[in-house]
Amino acid sequence: MKIKCNGMKMKFIITIFLSFSLMINSYGEVEVTRIKTTVPFRPTGQTDVLQLRCEPIPTVRVAIIGLGMRGVGAVSRLAQIDGVEVVALCDICKDQVKASNEVLSDLGKPGALEFYGNDTIWKKVTELPQVDLVYVVTDWKSHAMMGIKAMQDGKHVAIEVPAAMTMDEIWGLINTAEQTRKHCMMLENCVYDYFELTTLYMVQKGLLGEIIHAEGAYIHGLQPYWDRYHDDWRMQYNIEHRGDVYPTHGLGPVCQAMNIHRGDKLNYLISVDTRSVGNPAFLKEQRGIDAKEFRNGDHTTTIVRTEKGNTILIEHNVTSPRPYNRMYQLTGTKGFANKYPVEGYALDTQELDPEMVKNHENLTTHSFLPDDLKNILMEKYRHPIIDDILLEKAKKVGGHGGMDFIMDYRLIYCLQNGLSLDMDVYDLAEWCCLIPLTELSLDNGSAPVEIPDFTRGAWNKLKKLEFIK
Repeated sequence: MKIKCNGMKMKFIITIFLSFSLMINSYGEVEVTRIKTTVPFRPTGQTDVLQLRCEPIPTVRVAIIGLGMRGVGAVSRLAQIDGVEVVALCDICKDQVKASNEVLSDLGKPGALEFYGNDTIWKKVTELPQVDLVYVVTDWKSHAMMGIKAMQDGKHVAIEVPAAMTMDEIWGLINTAEQTRKHCMMLENCVYDYFELTTLYMVQKGLLGEIIHAEGAYIHGLQPYWDRYHDDWRMQYNIEHRGDVYPTHGLGPVCQAMNIHRGDKLNYLISVDTRSVGNPAFLKEQRGIDAKEFRNGDHTTTIVRTEKGNTILIEHNVTSPRPYNRMYQLTGTKGFANKYPVEGYALDTQELDPEMVKNHENLTTHSFLPDDLKNILMEKYRHPIIDDILLEKAKKVGGHGGMDFIMDYRLIYCLQNGLSLDMDVYDLAEWCCLIPLTELSLDNGSAPVEIPDFTRGAWNKLKKLEFIK
């Protein structure tokens, strides 16, 4: 049998073959060759920092770098935690530093050392001997370098999201944390939202069964906020890059529920995006800028598959006129949890206490539990780290409904008691890696991209996530 192909058709066939390089695995399934990523060799004598514990610090002395949109709130929250001293404040702008010191004064706290005036002054802060924790709240591009230097200068570090934007930055933070044996935590506040924490505890108690699929997102129209970013750094990043540039709010909570690097790991991702319409239109209408080279699409959708064969859907959209949405959905073998746009649970009724459901007829997994049952469940499965006193203070101090305060409280509590942190440097790496890897997928026709094992072989060493009380 002969197959006739003209030159153009044959070139097309060869191109497709080379682009996708199909393989058959041991199950007889067709697999597409993935774009490989590099895992750097771990230096001799260096070991992982899973469940890292350090010497207790009864009074945690904090230096805060970056006092703009998020930093001044951090000053207020940290100053209201027992056993914390805010000892240094740093920002390019003098007014921001002065205003933050006034916050301390208003709270009856001693004034902090002031650093301002240029974009390298922060290096003096990380070198201060009287600092235990450096708290970084600057623009994205400076997060990793500040975190690395802080650890090299002997400090623990907490870094706002995203903590790293490139694979080199991610590996730099991991290697420095492993070398220095210092904590490196990303300040992902959404894992401390009351619904997410409660649902995590339900998962850990088996109420939802095994989680086989999860969804998360950052859908938040930023038109009212674009002009608040110093030197327009956030818009510039979206102009220059494609992909999910802000994945951690959606990805972090679902990765915790799925025990990523604690019994499962992220294996590969595939990303697709729409064309760029909303942000270029905003620039044209509001600033008179013709952004023809705008890189990032309005909506980016990414699918991740794990080693166990579970899946995660992550979306990013900061331009469309849509209600705020982090999605947060968990699909389990025995139940379903959903936060946006409707907060609720659908459960196999066999998993519920008969006394709890005796006054409810026709309960079905096709609809959410009635509100009274949901409220009973949420109280029953309140996460052990949240007692009445902490919950009341979190509501009073605030920060996204209190979750920011709980995040800071837990960080300080663990440092004071010499405990491992709720989030480690490998969480940081896994949740941030979508930034460079989705761009890599998109720039290669939505090709599958391998996600490295950032623990370098230790992803199954732990069997579950623990928040130690």
